[in-house]
Amino acid sequence: MKASGRFVILDVLRGFALLGICMANFPEFSLYTFLSPEATASMPAAMQDKITRFLLYFFVDGKFYTLFSLLFGIGFSIIIRNAEQKGANGFRIFYRRMGMLLLFGFLHLMFIWSGDILMLYALLGMLLPLFRRTSDKRLLSWAGLFLLLPVAVDFVCEMTRTNLALPFIRLQETYCDKYGINEANFPYWLHDAEDYGTVFQFLVQGACVRMQEFIIGNRYFKVLGLFLIGLYIGRKRIYADLDSRRQWLVKVFRLCLLTGLPCSLLYAWSCMDGHPLGDTLHSIFYLISVYPLGFAYAAGLCLLYTQMKNLALWKWLAAPGRMALTNYIGQSVIGMCLFYGIGLGLGSRVGLLQTEGIVLAVFLFQTVFSRLWLSAFKFGPLEWIWRMLTYGKWLKIK
Repeated sequence: MKASGRFVILDVLRGFALLGICMANFPEFSLYTFLSPEATASMPAAMQDKITRFLLYFFVDGKFYTLFSLLFGIGFSIIIRNAEQKGANGFRIFYRRMGMLLLFGFLHLMFIWSGDILMLYALLGMLLPLFRRTSDKRLLSWAGLFLLLPVAVDFVCEMTRTNLALPFIRLQETYCDKYGINEANFPYWLHDAEDYGTVFQFLVQGACVRMQEFIIGNRYFKVLGLFLIGLYIGRKRIYADLDSRRQWLVKVFRLCLLTGLPCSLLYAWSCMDGHPLGDTLHSIFYLISVYPLGFAYAAGLCLLYTQMKNLALWKWLAAPGRMALTNYIGQSVIGMCLFYGIGLGLGSRVGLLQTEGIVLAVFLFQTVFSRLWLSAFKFGPLEWIWRMLTYGKWLKIK
């Protein structure tokens, strides 16, 4: 089903991905992730929180950014196709779009939240035109190579005891020493912050931590591989005629679910116990659990959509999906207001189960807000700004 030039299923998938991303990110906003094992064990719902943590590793961790990355690759194929049909320079528009996304990501990373993914998406997105003339078979081969590379990198680093993120670790230590952030006050720094300047100090060292996470997690290889799979899906326009692809979707769903679920048990166990079998095996567990389950989520939701296209749920999920940029950054702003000392100061006091309850409330608010906003306007507020900066002209929003 297509509405106003958009394929509803893509917005539904984005909305679903936003929910999962919020579930994955808010444990850090609530500062629960930063607390010591002794502090989390002393909380009233410590056992429920431990179960919740395992379930998050099992069902959420990595799966939804997998879905979001696939959608980004699909979006690239749509942008280029539409621009070429209009006779415009599709690649010029695309690079401007990525440049503006890079700006949004930088501002998000440095001034709102250290867990930004937009900068990485923008930088890696700029590489996608290099694959525009690659055959479908070779495109999937490249994707497979990029998804496998993290295992090889982790093996080499483990064997040689090399830490590729060491420069950013040193840089983080420099800023922590400069601002007086240490192991004792680290979990409570944002909770105790009484002004934005104090929050900004934490964000500066947090940007260094984010670079460490990208390097240690080999995130650039993973995201690029997923982008290329999304590009393949976009080429084939699978989203445009799901009914004729039903049998293919059933096969993908069954195979990925049968692979992803049992392997996610291994992945969640390895996460909970701090990678007891080493980084290389943990990377293999990630490979055989996170991607299959993420693909299963996408295929399963598409199958459900083909069976019940008139379900009211799709309109509710599609609304936040149409405003994905606004809602993604909006989740960060809401997180600051709820958990940091400059806001309500709930951070470090809320358990993990409670945090996920707050996530559901936040997503419900964003869903209602998105539907109300889109009943009056064409685009989300940040989407509107993004479009105008991309095309270099004023666009009507009503």
